[in-house]
Amino acid sequence: MKNLIIDAANKIIFLKIITNDKSYTTEFINSRENFDKFSLIIFEFLKKNNIKIEEISNILINQGPGVFSGIRSSISTVKALSLSNNINIYGFNSNQVEKKNYNKVLDLFKKGALIKNIIKPHY
Repeated sequence: MKNLIIDAANKIIFLKIITNDKSYTTEFINSRENFDKFSLIIFEFLKKNNIKIEEISNILINQGPGVFSGIRSSISTVKALSLSNNINIYGFNSNQVEKKNYNKVLDLFKKGALIKNIIKPHY
């Protein structure tokens, strides 16, 4: 199972892929230019790590609170990816992440505490 974490609610766009035995991360500046090509950023990140979108089982996305444009761009892109590739999406909140440590989010996901396919943006 491969999970993709997307966090664009802060000054940095953070992407992380977690597989059974490895993880990959990358960061981008949270800017208008990067929002315009948000889906391309995701696909380039996957390609760089030799992972196809079809291999992603779940996407965990930060639904805020945070930067309005980052939250809107990331959620709309993830919803499109979910619909077109049959990927489950789960939302988490900014207060569940401390200093780019997503272990709490992963624990909540594993315990079934994140609600599947219901995203409620918090601006």
